Amino acid sequence: MSEALRRARQLASALGARISPADQALVASVLTPAELQLFTRMPTFDQRHCLDVYRTLVRGGYSDPALMRAALLHDIGKVDDDGRSIPLLYYGLFVVLLRVAPAIYHRAVRDGRGPLRPFVIHAAHDVRGAQLAAHAGSPSATVAILRDYADERGTALTRALHWADSQN
Repeated sequence: MSEALRRARQLASALGARISPADQALVASVLTPAELQLFTRMPTFDQRHCLDVYRTLVRGGYSDPALMRAALLHDIGKVDDDGRSIPLLYYGLFVVLLRVAPAIYHRAVRDGRGPLRPFVIHAAHDVRGAQLAAHAGSPSATVAILRDYADERGTALTRALHWADSQN
């Protein structure tokens, strides 16, 4: 599948994202109450994405509890300290700029004021997510996966998370 088609499908999925009662029950069965609070702060489209990553791992034969928890939590850092998420419109801009004009993306991250604030949140979301999970009392194995993922360390579990994330 072409990159453009994959991104178009991602956008359509985000626009129509829904979380069913069964999805909610699954998440509640995997996460602690503090982690669940972080998960539910995410907008529905990010929650749906994390659930899709989780289910891709399941279909791929993965079952490690720390990895499965990390799948549900890997984007919690996309919500700022005031509970504001990155507006969906920005995601397309991030993708385009990182591909064709990364210097502009990084300049927006360095500036980070006003309408450029989502760039700062996006650029730091992996590291921030690991910190939030640690603060919420996530098991050390889950926090380690999230930290390794943020630092792009290629462990077996981070490779699995990356594989599932890249498909969703």
